[in-house]
Amino acid sequence: MSKPAVQPPPYRELSPSRLWRHGGPLQKTFLFGGWLMLLVLCAWLGVGMVKWGWSGIPFEFGGVAVYLTVYPPLLICLLLTLTLGWWWGAIPAYCATLCLALYAGMPLQWAMLFGLSNPLGFAVMVIGYRATNMRRDLRGVTDLLFYVQQSFVACVFSSSGALIWSYTNDFDRTALLPVWQGWWLGAFVQSVLLVGPLMAMLWPWVQRWQSAHPRLMRDGHIRSRKTLLGLLASVTLGVLVYGYATTGLADSQVNLDALRQTMWVFYWVFAVIVLFIAFFGYQLFLHWQKSQDALLVEMEKLATTDALTGLLNRREADRRMAAEWQRTRRSGHSTAMVLLDIDHFKQVNDQYGHPAGDAALRRLAGVIFSEMRTVDFAARYGGEEFLIVLPDTSLRGAHAFAERLREEVAASLVKHEERSFQMQVSLGVATVHEDDASYERWISRADRALYRAKQGGRNRTELDQPTVEKLA
Repeated sequence: MSKPAVQPPPYRELSPSRLWRHGGPLQKTFLFGGWLMLLVLCAWLGVGMVKWGWSGIPFEFGGVAVYLTVYPPLLICLLLTLTLGWWWGAIPAYCATLCLALYAGMPLQWAMLFGLSNPLGFAVMVIGYRATNMRRDLRGVTDLLFYVQQSFVACVFSSSGALIWSYTNDFDRTALLPVWQGWWLGAFVQSVLLVGPLMAMLWPWVQRWQSAHPRLMRDGHIRSRKTLLGLLASVTLGVLVYGYATTGLADSQVNLDALRQTMWVFYWVFAVIVLFIAFFGYQLFLHWQKSQDALLVEMEKLATTDALTGLLNRREADRRMAAEWQRTRRSGHSTAMVLLDIDHFKQVNDQYGHPAGDAALRRLAGVIFSEMRTVDFAARYGGEEFLIVLPDTSLRGAHAFAERLREEVAASLVKHEERSFQMQVSLGVATVHEDDASYERWISRADRALYRAKQGGRNRTELDQPTVEKLA
């Protein structure tokens, strides 16, 4: 039996409601209390950014004047978003932006709208990670490039707040450039150079904590076509907004040097955008290809295996038995079959319930898996009837295998909820005969041997009688 394909871990985030219902007192105190402290710190740092004049600071880079805004709440809130979830980072980000806007004298209704700028950018980041299988530890080149791309698009979206800031402060278009460029470029530099390394260091610990507390986590919808289209639309819109705003602002500059510098910044950033779009398209293609491969594997698994036990289903077992019967007749080797079912299985269902009966079937399948060789195959052939084919195995060897299996099943416990019970099986063994007209004759002889085992008192193994007579 082939092992199922390993699926990448889903996008997970900490659910506040589940933490409140299922979290321990220490977990609630540490997480909710620590989060509230960070919220207050972000609000204070947001006001400090205005008070200390950290917005639109000019820098000389390669002979070109660029503007950067230093905004410490971004570091805290983006880390909260990527490690815990969108709400954990969006609320402190909103409060910090709202407080700095009110401190600067912005009207309340505009300040409330202005506060949504950074949460909007964080939403783009979350959409990206929900729509793809990218890891958040940033250890691989692909994961790192994806993070850089998403950071850029998120920063462009969040920089829409610069338009509100300039409008409410009556800035002309010339004065808008330092505010807008400082916002997106400063946020992008901080996201890549500061938050990225912190994520690479923190994520292994965060992932272990998530795995240890599954009841507190909520899985995102990965591989959703709607989410993928949303991500593609956000990337495209971000690029268009950036290009329109940059060329529009550059066109408004009276100073030709300022125009030249602005357009050079636009040229280099747009060149990076083209690379990002190419990379993103490549990743989407890979993601689609992997999704199709995984879908084909899953469809093949559903078509050939029994959903309850993981063994082959009857249709696939018949196909493989026919092929094995043909191979045995050509090679002249001996191939054996073990047919078995659970003794008094109806009583198990009546006494413990059908879910317990399902648990017994799964337990029996587990014992069969543990006793099989890699060349053997097994199937759930009926309700409680199982079949095992042992290539290149004599009747004596198959009998020994059946007895080991019978003893192992009798010694094992079936556990369901708070109950546990034992079960027994009866087994019939047969090998391929040269005069078998088809593999159905082979199965029929194994079935007759199983019938004799049941008639003889159950919990026993019986051999195909014609084969025994030939051996004698």
